[in-house]
Amino acid sequence: MTSTPTSTGAPTIVLVHGAFAESSSWNGVIDLLLQDGQSVLAVGVPLRGVKSDAAYLASVLDAIEGDLVLVGHSYGGTIISNAGTGNARVKALVFVGGYAPEEGESAVELTGRYEGGTLGETLVAFDLPDGNKDLYIVQEKYHAQFAADSSARDAAVMAVTQRPIVEAALNEKSAAPAWKEVPSWFLFGSEDRNIPAELHRFMAKRAESRHTVELTGGSHTVGIPEAGAVVDLIREAIAEVGQGARG
Repeated sequence: MTSTPTSTGAPTIVLVHGAFAESSSWNGVIDLLLQDGQSVLAVGVPLRGVKSDAAYLASVLDAIEGDLVLVGHSYGGTIISNAGTGNARVKALVFVGGYAPEEGESAVELTGRYEGGTLGETLVAFDLPDGNKDLYIVQEKYHAQFAADSSARDAAVMAVTQRPIVEAALNEKSAAPAWKEVPSWFLFGSEDRNIPAELHRFMAKRAESRHTVELTGGSHTVGIPEAGAVVDLIREAIAEVGQGARG
């Protein structure tokens, strides 16, 4: 899984999906970044727990040469922040509808602070042999809950291919966050039903976001129909950290 930076010395862009999605959710972003000549890797996350998923991502990052820009969606935001802590090669974090928890915070606890989250009403649980539960979004509810700004046809495919997350992961507390030491950028949709927009605004402000983009009418997966806006923000991050901006 080794990646070599481009001849321009640009960082490798590592894309990390969250719960109820998979690496192909980045396809539109990947296409545009490849057209730019960027080095890109979309990582498939196990979705088994914050600590274990962050350790997995950290091992992937260790196999990549050169500087890194980490981009996380949803629960993937928690993972990039945990995995990026203490890694001097991580130059920027980009949260796309993503969690940016403080140490000791969980996804469930953060979401519960604000009104507007309706994810719990759409979930179904399956028992696992170890006593945990895997969570999925009911397919018939996926479009409205998760991807309202994508077409019904695209959302139906996403619903079928969604990756489950173990319930305990959403309640697991974050470790020390990388956003305290790495410059961060935020993009989210105003109609996100998984992570309320007010929570996104709070997290972006707390992390001293270099640039926050709120897309009117955007869903939790606003980065799919608005891949261009995501790539513009990634380009901005690369340009700024390339000039040595940090802290």
